[in-house]
Amino acid sequence: MPSALRFSLLLAVIVASAACGKDIGDACIVSSDCDPNGQRQCDLASPAGYCTIQGCDYATCPSEAACIRFFTGSFANLTCDPTTEDVTENNCSVDEFCALAGHCVPRSSELRFCMKTCNDNSDCRSGYECRTLELMKSHGGEPVLAPGVVIDDKTAPKFCASSPGT
Repeated sequence: MPSALRFSLLLAVIVASAACGKDIGDACIVSSDCDPNGQRQCDLASPAGYCTIQGCDYATCPSEAACIRFFTGSFANLTCDPTTEDVTENNCSVDEFCALAGHCVPRSSELRFCMKTCNDNSDCRSGYECRTLELMKSHGGEPVLAPGVVIDDKTAPKFCASSPGT
């Protein structure tokens, strides 16, 4: 095989592998680290960056991820029970959502991100924790589930998010 052809093949392999980008949850510096085609972004608010997709829904994240909602701001709104809200009681107004933490939050404060799923902390990189339902309640974030699915320890996907204090 002529050396020019061998060089061209090697260059094509290098370019193709560089275009693959990174998985959800990987470290990044700029969004092109995550996906040179612009489908994934680098969340620089997370320690060492976090490759993600913004604006997801319950069935739109890649297989290694789940759609997770976060609420911006600090809220001292009415208390509510997410398991009974809109079923047997209606403490939250129409423009509010009953968060896992047990209080009504404005729907307009919701941000959604594809987050890497995990089974335990060893599945997450250093400085990150595998958020269980209890950690979601105290540290934030909750999965966006299909309509009619009730959140519980069995149905809630766990996800990697930065540990508080890192």
